[in-house]
Amino acid sequence: IARAVTLNVAAPLMLANALAATSAPGASASRRIVHISSGAARNAYAGWSVYCATKAALDHHARAVALDAPAGLRICSIAPGVIDTGMQRMIRATSVDQFPMRERFEQLKQNGLLSTPEAAAQQLIDYALSDAFGSLPVVDVRELGKA
Repeated sequence: IARAVTLNVAAPLMLANALAATSAPGASASRRIVHISSGAARNAYAGWSVYCATKAALDHHARAVALDAPAGLRICSIAPGVIDTGMQRMIRATSVDQFPMRERFEQLKQNGLLSTPEAAAQQLIDYALSDAFGSLPVVDVRELGKA
């Protein structure tokens, strides 16, 4: 638990705080904080209580910082969609007893519905550099452009 909280919450919040402190209030520089969220931040999954909680913490941090509206700072917690990573391989290798939703992720792989890491990274970069970035504190890349 401590490792997950350190990696997924403490480190991003400390980095965000350091970036937010880099310029005095009223500065014209545009600073952008990108948290990498997850669908697990917005939906509870059996077997993933700690992961879900840590990702939800990032979403809530982005919401709170956005309410503070620091001058020259934009923030967004972005869920990149389901990406074909080592984590996905681990999910598909996990027993159904440990992760009851395993079949859903197996089907995503079998049906070619997992994004490549490269495609996901490009979507994140494109959005982070866009004028729309920070207009909402929490987004899912699969919903961008649908509104």
